[in-house]
This record gives sequence, C-alpha cells and structure tokens, in this order.
Amino acid sequence: MSNIYAAELLKQQDFPDNFKFYFKKTVGSNVVHRADQALEKLVRPRLKIAIVTETWPPEINGVAMSLLQLSKGLQASGHKILLIRPSQLHSCADFKPDRECLVKGQSIPKYPGLKFGWPQFMKLSAELDDFQPDVVHIVTEGPLGLAALQAARSRKLPVSSGFHSAFQDFSRFFDLAFFVKPVQRYLRWFHNATHLTCVPSKDTEEALREFGVKCPLVVVGRGVDTERFSPAHRSEKIRRQWGATEQTRVMIYVGRVSPEKEVNVLIDAYNAMKKMGKADIKLVVVGDGPDKTRLEQIHKNTDIVFTGSLGGRDLASAYASADVFVFASQVETFGNVVLEAMASGLPVVAYDYACAALHLKHEVSGWLSPIGQASALIQHMYQLPENNVLRQMGAVAREKTLQAGWNYPVQQFEQALYAVAKETQVTS
Repeated sequence: MSNIYAAELLKQQDFPDNFKFYFKKTVGSNVVHRADQALEKLVRPRLKIAIVTETWPPEINGVAMSLLQLSKGLQASGHKILLIRPSQLHSCADFKPDRECLVKGQSIPKYPGLKFGWPQFMKLSAELDDFQPDVVHIVTEGPLGLAALQAARSRKLPVSSGFHSAFQDFSRFFDLAFFVKPVQRYLRWFHNATHLTCVPSKDTEEALREFGVKCPLVVVGRGVDTERFSPAHRSEKIRRQWGATEQTRVMIYVGRVSPEKEVNVLIDAYNAMKKMGKADIKLVVVGDGPDKTRLEQIHKNTDIVFTGSLGGRDLASAYASADVFVFASQVETFGNVVLEAMASGLPVVAYDYACAALHLKHEVSGWLSPIGQASALIQHMYQLPENNVLRQMGAVAREKTLQAGWNYPVQQFEQALYAVAKETQVTS
C-alpha cells in the first residue's frame, strides 16, 4: 500500500475512529502525515502567474538568467505564465511564456544594453483583466514594476515582489550619496505594498529588515546549470589568446564592469603583484558596463585582458579556461557568478557573504575575507598557490555545485507564490 493511498484512506468518513487510531499506530503517524502532505501537493491547482520584469534574456545579468530558470521550472510544473516586459531587439529562444505583454523600452543611462519599461498602465490593466492571474509577481521596482503594482492593487490581486539589486548601495559608487535615503524610502514603500517579497539570500533578508521592510520575506535561492558551466569547456586555445601558458595562473572576473563591482580593487592588486615580480599570473575581465572604457584606457599599457560581454558557450569556456575566480563586489544580493565559477571548476576569492558564504569553504574551495576588509581579499590574491593546488580546490568547488541545481529554488518560489495566492481560494 502506497503512503499516499494510506493517507487517502484515512480521509474516508465511514471508517470508525478506533480503526483510524489503530491504522495510524500500525503504519506510523509520521508516515501518514508525510503522505498527507504529498497528496495535498499533488492535488494543488495550477496557478496563473503574471511575471513583471524590466530585464529578460538575452540580456546578460544575474536577475534575467535566474528569472528565466525559475519561469521554466514553474511552467514545467504546469503553471501558466503571463510575461510582462519591455520589448527587445532579440528574443529569448529558451522559453516561451503562455502569454506575453510587451511595453515600450527605454535604454538605461550608462547601460545601453539594458532597458526600463514604460509604465503603460492601460495596456497592463487590459492584460491583467484578460489573463485573470492568481498572483502578480513583480521582479523589478522600476517604472514598469510600479505601474504593475498600481494596476494589480486596483484589482485587489495578490502581489508578490522580488528584491534582486541593492540600488541603495549602488548610489555611493556613482557620486549619488544624497540619493541613498530617497531610494531606500521608495524601496521600503514598494515592498511593504506587496504581500510578500522574495529575496535570494539571508544577508539580503537582514538588510531589508534593517531599513524597514516589514512585509513577509521568503528566501528563494539560486541554482546553477552544471552542464552549461563545467570544466569540460576548458580551452587551451583561449588561454593562448590571453597570453597564458599551462603554468600561468589565470585570475578571472565575470560580471558588470561598473564602479559598484570594485573591479579596480582586482586590477590594482594584479598590477601590484606584477611589480612584485610575479610573472606567472594573468587577469582576465569578462563583462561590459559604464566603467569598462575608462579602465581599459587607464590600463592600456598592461597585459590585462578585457573580453567585453560574453554569453553562451563563449562564457562557459572563459570560466573553465581560467584557474581562479576573483570577486571584490560588496553589493550583491546573491552573486550567481560565484556558483557559475565553482561549477566551472574554479576556486573563488571573495567576501564572506551571500553566495560565497553559503557555498564556499575557506581554504578548501576558495578564500573568504570579512566584508569590508579589502586588504584581506587582496592578501589572498597575493598568496595564491600553484595551479595544481588550484585545480584540486576547484574540483572540490565543482563537487559542491552538483547539489545546487534549480529544482529546489523553483520549489521555494512556487511555495511563496502559493502562499500569496492563498491556494485554498484558487480555482483550477
């Protein structure tokens, strides 16, 4: 007799109470409870979910790529998805929503590859009226997200939100310190106006609580595709293009090349290592952003490699062809690139928070420094061991990620949406 069938039997009203007591005693109450939970999950209605976002693949950033994986997982579980986003020149071939609403997009200053969505309130309202979602999930807090929040609230639709970018921390890197408190006030109001906010890490949850977000916060973690990011994509041809030999220790950074990512810390440390006589090292910077041209110009007489933005197999090969991942950012809500590097077989030098704190073990699969202590992080770069040791540590890092797929984050996200939608009131 299956556990699920056993639990269903106990629900029948025509069984006497003394039989139910004997049955539970014989089979085990804990077994019946687990089976009851499994049965409940099986009969849950599928949700109609409106997802509102101002970033979506083929844009290359952690928010877009994570949202793609979560959306694919939800759809594979039978949920219907209305995707509301800005129009793009190129489409995403990896996912087709059940329904799509495109609004006009406007390029973000200093980030021409990214757009924010126009707050086309009437168009959003018509789509929501037609789709009749069980829950509206707002990924970004920009103009499109604000319009969606207003449209959903006016219809008394359940609303959840996601917090993915620490905008209030970014401001100080762009000479906009005066902007921090207004941004914090807006973010606090925005998320408190939703029924629940999904955050990618405990660190982000604590940060939101500290500046006054009182709505329920739920951690929805991140995963990594260990087939896409793998040591198998290592390329000696790419290493030669970088000017690296088999003995060269290649340090790689992947991400936005922007002041808040503190790529300059990595570059300064690298240049100092060169002056110290360390000839068997190389720094590769992968990514684009408002600081790329300036940094390239300043360091044009060095051998630092700036590849620009990479995606797909090119990105996977770049990771796997390096020897260690270096990451000086202190404004991450999670830091997907850390998991991607680990899956590619690289040990990681990073601060002890967010993704690195969750997945790295100090001096086993990488090196962790207290956040705010750049000198400690730089010291770890100075003291990097030889490539044979780096490869051993990278193998441990890779092994750790084999249990970090997307199934569990999708389940976390699904549970959060059910909670917001008040599943007992949802009709299939």
